[in-house]
Order: sequence, then C-alpha cells, then structure tokens
Amino acid sequence: MEEEEAGILEAYELQFSDLMLLSSNKDSRPSFSSEEIERLESIARSVMENLGPTGPGLLTITGVPNASHLRRTLLPLARRLALLNSDHRKRLLKEHGLGSDVPLKNLDRTVSSFAMQLKYMQGVEITGGEASHEGGDNHNREQHYPAADELRDFQDSEFKNLSNSFKELGFCMIEVALRLARVCDRAIGGQELEQSLLESFTAKGRLIHYHSTLDNLILKEAAKRQQSTKRKATQHSIRNEQPHINGNEARSCENHSNLWQQWHYDYGIFTVLTAPYFILPCHKQTPRENGCFCRSCEQECPSPSGHTYLEIYDLNKNRIQKVRASPESFVVQVGEAADILSKGKLCASLHSVHRPVKVEDLSRETFVVFLQPAWNKTFSLADYPVRNFQSNCENYALCTEETSGKLAEELHKIVPPLGSRLKDGMTFAEFSKETTKQYYGGNGLQSKR
Repeated sequence: MEEEEAGILEAYELQFSDLMLLSSNKDSRPSFSSEEIERLESIARSVMENLGPTGPGLLTITGVPNASHLRRTLLPLARRLALLNSDHRKRLLKEHGLGSDVPLKNLDRTVSSFAMQLKYMQGVEITGGEASHEGGDNHNREQHYPAADELRDFQDSEFKNLSNSFKELGFCMIEVALRLARVCDRAIGGQELEQSLLESFTAKGRLIHYHSTLDNLILKEAAKRQQSTKRKATQHSIRNEQPHINGNEARSCENHSNLWQQWHYDYGIFTVLTAPYFILPCHKQTPRENGCFCRSCEQECPSPSGHTYLEIYDLNKNRIQKVRASPESFVVQVGEAADILSKGKLCASLHSVHRPVKVEDLSRETFVVFLQPAWNKTFSLADYPVRNFQSNCENYALCTEETSGKLAEELHKIVPPLGSRLKDGMTFAEFSKETTKQYYGGNGLQSKR
C-alpha cells in the first residue's frame, strides 16, 4: 500500500451555520426565500451523498465557534503528555480525570492516547473518566526527584487547563454530531440516529499523539537517564524496573512501517475529530530538567504532503484516498452502528492513518470523540440491504480478481468482516465486544476510560 497508489479526496465542507439551519426546528426557522430553501435542500442532499454508500463516508464541518482556539490550546498538550516522565504523567492524568487505553510503558509505541468519558445528557453533571492504570500507583516515587516540588509547579501551570479544554472541545464536537444526526434522520425518515445518541448520553474523548521517530528516541533516552538516577539513589539493580512489554502489548502496538494506525472501521455512530496538528522540530530535541522542550519546535507546521494523512479505502473505486481538509475543520466519519441503524442509508468508512516515511521527525496531534448507541441498543438486520452487509466482506474477494487485488487481499486479512461480528438481535455491547475481540484478541472487553 504505497503512498503513490492513493488519490486525494477533497472532503466536502459543511458550514456550521448551515448545519444549525438544517437541524433547527422547522417551526422556529425564520421565513426563508424559495432560493434559500432550495439551497438548504441541496446541502442536505450533498450531506447524504457524502455519508451514504456512494460517498466516502465522511465530511467536514467548518466555522464552528471557538473550535480553532480550543484546537490550538489542547492539541500541543498531546505531545507534551506523551513525552513526560512516566511518574509525573501518572499524577497529571489522575488529577485531570484522564486515562490511557494504550500501553504507555512501551517505548516503541506509535501512538499515545489520553481518554475521558464525556456525559452529555441534559441535567447530568459533567464528570471525568477513570484514572488509568498509569494513574493508579500510590507508591511514592518522588524520593528519586529532589526537585519534585519545583517540577510539579511548572507542570501544573502548563497543564492547568487540560481537563477543561478537553471537555469544552469534546462537548463542542458532541453538539455537531447530534445536529448532524438530526439532519440525517430527516433525510432518512424517523429519529433513530439522534435518539440512539441521546439514549447513550456518553461519548469517549481521546487526545492522541502520533509519534515521530524522534519522539521514540527521546523516550528511550529519558528512560535511560531515569534508570541511572534511580540506580544512584537506591544503590540497587534496576534490572527488574526496565520497561517490559508483554505479548498483548506487543501485538496491539506493532509498528507498521507506513502506518500510524492500522486499517479499521469505527463501530459507533459518528466519530468526530479535529483536523490534525503537525509538529516538525527545527533541531534535535532533548528534554530539559523541568521536562519541557524548546517551544519554537512545538509550533504548528503545515502538512508536508498537503493532506491529513487520514486515508480511506473507497470500495466503489477499489482504491485508497487520502483526505484533504481545512486545518480549522472537524472531520466527521460514519461508524458501523450508523450504517446498521440507517439500513444502509449511511455507510461506514474503512480508514487508517498513514505515516510519512520521508519525514520521520513529523508528529501528528489530534482530538477525537467517539459517539455510540446505548450499550443495550438492539440491532435488527430486517430491511438491511444484503448487498451492504456483504460489501464489508464479500467485496474483498471480488476485488481480488481486479486490478486492486493485492490491496483488497491485504485488507481482507486485516479487517474482520462485518458478517463475522454482527448477528441479528445483538446488542451494541455484544457487537462491540465481538468487534474488539476480532480486531485485537483477548476477551473483547472495552476500556472504561
């Protein structure tokens, strides 16, 4: 799956102001001219075309109030968190109600992810997610760091708005998703999508840092220095304290040379994510004693390729397309639950995140909110088009006989077909458990963080 094989997809842009008009109650709308009504109807058709079975399964939302400021405030913190000393990161994550659903002890990891549950039901108090396993260690480790108080003061000031920015941007994205669900429901008929989201009233937010090669070198150098400090302080062997990766961690964090994130379908209703924030250091970096880095190296840089490095596999064209989107936009992707609930009127997008081979020091930051139905939501396959159900599995076999056969065959090995994960009458909890099990192995249970 070489980069030159891919085409460029110019993501359809939906203005937030138009989303507001399309999702508003018709009785409360101002009097529109016939031209304005026709314009809005045309936009609604374009939305469904892009999210439907003949489209890419995604679009972008632009012009969301305060989104640009929140993006620039929150996203740079992803890299700083990822490269922090592990003990200080544990404390910060715990204090801000964040967890992690990747093994952060793996120094060769390609992704660092910091997660929180976001409750959006009206009248429910906003609460953070559970602390991760990284934040659950009560052992006092400050004995190894004489300047711990000074370091804590610095880091507290740097990350003081972490949880607030996380929640504010997350709820901004949730509003976008709820309004888009209403627009889709009106085009399909009924209220299935919006009602399913409201019944869930919980979404998962993730602040994600995609590591550059340099980032992994920094982590390893820092680990060596920490081990040396501990050795001097304790006069004991550190052999048993070195980073350890078990079989499950090694599998889940396997480093694919040209991918930051392996091919997959999201299995919720909508996934909303910021356009990525790229960092390309201007010189070789090493962390200072206070844990910070050269701030001039943390400024956002344009995408070297001009696209987001998010790539989709277009089943209609049997090819990869790289998504190009405005830096200030939200990208909304359709998940498999929306595909099922809409009876195929919406189509889930098969996607991955490509890793630039020629720009090894480039890191990628993004913030994602995953919206899903309630765990007890039951899926019915009645009236679900057989062709759509087969498109996730049998079309791969069909493609193997065509020009893109090698690519389709590879995807067939990576992505478990929908038919093997979904049965009529399954709850969303059962579907997500089976999906997770087939993608990652183990018992299929989802992280609660």
